[in-house]
Amino acid sequence: MIVSTVIQYQLKLRLNRRQEKLLSSWLPILGSVWNFGLRKIELNARDKIYFSARDFHNLLAGHCERLGIPSHTIQGVLSTVHMSWQRCFKGLARKPRLKGMRRPLNSIPFPDPMRRPKDGKIGIQGIGRVGFHKQWIPEGRIKCGRIVKRASGWYLCLFIDAQPKAIGRIAEASVGIDPGFKDLVTLSTGEKLSHPREFRKIEKRFGQAQRGWNRHLANRLQERAKNRRRDRNHKLSRRLVAENKTICFLKDNHRAIAKRFGKSVGDSGHGGLRIMLSYKSLIGGTELIFPENRNSTRTCSTCGALTGPIGLAGLKVREWYCGACGAHHERDVNAARNALISGLGWSHEKVHAYGVTSEIPLWEHQTLDQLMRGIVP
Repeated sequence: MIVSTVIQYQLKLRLNRRQEKLLSSWLPILGSVWNFGLRKIELNARDKIYFSARDFHNLLAGHCERLGIPSHTIQGVLSTVHMSWQRCFKGLARKPRLKGMRRPLNSIPFPDPMRRPKDGKIGIQGIGRVGFHKQWIPEGRIKCGRIVKRASGWYLCLFIDAQPKAIGRIAEASVGIDPGFKDLVTLSTGEKLSHPREFRKIEKRFGQAQRGWNRHLANRLQERAKNRRRDRNHKLSRRLVAENKTICFLKDNHRAIAKRFGKSVGDSGHGGLRIMLSYKSLIGGTELIFPENRNSTRTCSTCGALTGPIGLAGLKVREWYCGACGAHHERDVNAARNALISGLGWSHEKVHAYGVTSEIPLWEHQTLDQLMRGIVP
């Protein structure tokens, strides 16, 4: 049963000069409000003074007329700061940063419910009726909104209480996934999905824009690469959820890998893909498992022996033979198959209980292959 949930939907706004000038004047003021709230919590925490969410977002009560900004928008910024510190204290996120010239505030919250658009315009508190590029909007109650400034223009992010449409299932298979940088992902079926390398395609032009101090063009190029990366992740995650009843996605430590291969890690977008798989699996009724990647490359998926290549020098070894059973493995496919075995909780003893011996490769065994694909109950 699918229950209602909050989804985010973005509208590209068509602002007039007065509205754009007004929003541009709000951003530095709200950036100062952000910095005030951030430092307030940090300094008071040293003296063991803590605020509740309600008390904190009322710290600047009565300042709306002086600043020329709606009071609920100011409270929304303070609430965002309080939430950011709460996530930091719980170990869920990093310490929030101050806003300045190099890293300015680029969003304005509107925490009050909004009426649905009418005649191609939507009413926003303090701004009036704003036009937007015509597009379909999901049915549901608009709980709140947030205006975001990007290189391509101003966008309104609507948070709608709606009922998501279930993802139609076309198969009942189980799959293991090994994320990579040479290939985007490798499936336990042996399929490899090529890496589009969105940032590599614009890297030369991006460097020219940076050397020429063309900040707008540099931001626009980054936004294009980000949009393309998000688009292919949406398509890939939807396909995986529709085709598989169980997905085992190897959990890599991207933060540690990024210290050595930073550009490749950022261009892969594996973190965004995992997030999309997480919420689409709930909608599509797919079980998503994140097994640990420890020894996923070294372990032979046929017999379980640790005979694979190790270390940085072993990264060059793409194919190898198991020294225990003699099975031939392709490095990434073997890791994806180990992800499926580990995710489904199949020990090699349980695999052999299905009649698989070391002389018969595990993934060529018909009974186990049928079990993976949901043919055998």
